[in-house]
Amino acid sequence: MNKYSILLPNFNPIAYSCEMFSIHWYGLLYLIGFYFSIWYGKNFAKKTKQKWLKKEIINITYISFVSIIIGGRLGYIIFYNFPYYSKNILSCFKIWEGGMSFHGGLIGIIVMILIYSKKNKKKFLEITDFIVPLVPFSLGLGRLGNLINGELWGKISINYPIYILFPAAKKIDFAASQQNIQLKLIFDKFGNLPRHPSQIYEFIFEGLLLFILFHYLKYTNQKTGIISGLFLICYAIIRIILELFREPDINIGYFLNCITMGQILSIPMLIIGITILIYAKIK
Repeated sequence: MNKYSILLPNFNPIAYSCEMFSIHWYGLLYLIGFYFSIWYGKNFAKKTKQKWLKKEIINITYISFVSIIIGGRLGYIIFYNFPYYSKNILSCFKIWEGGMSFHGGLIGIIVMILIYSKKNKKKFLEITDFIVPLVPFSLGLGRLGNLINGELWGKISINYPIYILFPAAKKIDFAASQQNIQLKLIFDKFGNLPRHPSQIYEFIFEGLLLFILFHYLKYTNQKTGIISGLFLICYAIIRIILELFREPDINIGYFLNCITMGQILSIPMLIIGITILIYAKIK
């Protein structure tokens, strides 16, 4: 096993606590992303001289934020752990414990924009083109929240130059170590198995890389729908690839022994993105 290892500390998911309430890092990071989106959206509209009123930007950001939270939570419940939540209804509301689905949040925000566009007589793709550059920053912060919560571990990695040890994965690491002599020796020595830092991969590629890309693209004179279509395509491809380095959800596992739920949900996203791109080019 390579020497470049990182032992992930047992982060306290609670940033601040008193007798009355607790503030979790996961929720705090989402809140930071929300206020950044308002500032970024207003700054973008001002620099590009787009016809977006300050009130419109704030309203869209607020509605988008709520739609992402509701859609993301419902998506996680339905797509990833419906049997559990159907028997534990109150747990559905404990979003501070983690458990958000990007694809569910995407569906939520699409529904919101459809309603908003009809009510305010704006073109659907014009709104999505405006919102897309605001998304990656908050998405990246969400992945840091996953890291702090000690969830969404990477797959076991022995031959890669850098790996991370997740204390929270000790039980599943122990079970895996019993099936392989080499893994057992590693587990006995370190108390955990080396895993890909999948949350960091996702922070870099889903958050930082997409933010830089669409920060540049938003200042170019693209046809309506190009930015929206490119975002769906780019995210879908990145997610499908990164799922190869991430441990599938324990309660779901693999479909057909090779494909994860995240990859399945990304395939329609890729198809829709290509369709929007073709439509925008023809239009």
